[in-house]
Amino acid sequence: MVAPAWRQGQPEPLGLYISVPFCRAKCSFCNFASGVYPRSAMPGYVAGLLRQLRAARAWAEARGLVLPDRVDTVYLGGGTPSLLPPGLLRTLLLAIRGEFTLDSDAEITLEAAPLQLEPATLEAALQAGVNRISFGVQSFVEAEARATARTHSGAEALAEIERVRAAGVAHVSADLIAGLPGQTGASWAASFARLAEAPLDHASIYMFELDDDSRLGAEALRGGARFGAQLLPHDDAVADWYEQACAALGAAGLGQYEISNFARSGGRSRHNERYWLRAPYLGLGVDAHSMLRSVEGRCARFAVGDALGAFLEGASWEEPHRLTAAEELEEAWFLGLRRNAGVSLAALCEEFGPPAIAAYASALEELTGSGLLHSKEPGTVALTARGRLLSNDVFAALLLAPAPPGRPSQFAGSDRGPIVDNGIDGHSY
Repeated sequence: MVAPAWRQGQPEPLGLYISVPFCRAKCSFCNFASGVYPRSAMPGYVAGLLRQLRAARAWAEARGLVLPDRVDTVYLGGGTPSLLPPGLLRTLLLAIRGEFTLDSDAEITLEAAPLQLEPATLEAALQAGVNRISFGVQSFVEAEARATARTHSGAEALAEIERVRAAGVAHVSADLIAGLPGQTGASWAASFARLAEAPLDHASIYMFELDDDSRLGAEALRGGARFGAQLLPHDDAVADWYEQACAALGAAGLGQYEISNFARSGGRSRHNERYWLRAPYLGLGVDAHSMLRSVEGRCARFAVGDALGAFLEGASWEEPHRLTAAEELEEAWFLGLRRNAGVSLAALCEEFGPPAIAAYASALEELTGSGLLHSKEPGTVALTARGRLLSNDVFAALLLAPAPPGRPSQFAGSDRGPIVDNGIDGHSY
């Protein structure tokens, strides 16, 4: 087992996450800090991103954080970053090359919504080095898409995937959501069958989750009918649909490598993998999250506020939170177990010490006995297929395991589970 670069005293490459919060319509299921803002705000917003880029190194150094110079992944998420005018997109990507050393084979991803990627923008993206486009399809069934404020038909979404492939985009991804209002077993099967047949090398399957931060989720929790909350499928049906999609995508050559993500050979999202492996990334723009290591090697997390007006007026990153060793170990469990490859116990022992890992022995044994964890390879633990469906329960058990009597884990009683903050899952909403 090779130790991470930072433990060998070597700088790790950096990932950049760039939040672009502009949308043509706010989807009812979206819980991100995005909205329908005037196009006239875009130049000022990009100017704010450039301001952050230029200030990042001094800001990090003043706080004892290591900001690597070398960048190997860039992810433009949102919102709908494909709505940026070609000139602003070129300016932004050129500025990254001016402030950092971008690998010649860096993965550069642009999120897009079907029918919201103009030919001139696609051309500018390709010229600027974009080599991966992630489409937020969510459903290939027109009625389901339109019910959540999407405007595409299934045929149009498929045509968009084919168009960017023909234009020379090396990697193409598409997202689906299981559990949308009015969705049925038949309509879901039609959607994931179309996804499996599409000319792409990456796919994401998300199960709709209730939360107050989306209009649909808030309505389902509090009652109402405006966004179709009364038409949401039952959780048991959604779980079955997720398993059906996993099997169908696997049979089509899109192997599952993480709870929500599937890829053909060479098609994994390198940027998203860095989140689960706790590699450094810097987030720019509204509600963007970051993780850098301190000069001592500890993780520090920080974010930008979620108010567009404040960002346009000059707001930047909030002060970082330096994680304790216990907090880092908790993250290593719940982020690492998202991956089908699982977590290496030897690597955890090397980083946190054998006694810290030994505190989890009983919980690991119990979870393995109940069929939620298994040893995929000697010395590793990974979620089983059933464990992926019940991942919140697994994480809760692990996070509580090492807590001394009378002191619950910091996450006890919360619903913190497999879905992590803005950018981590790369949703193309």
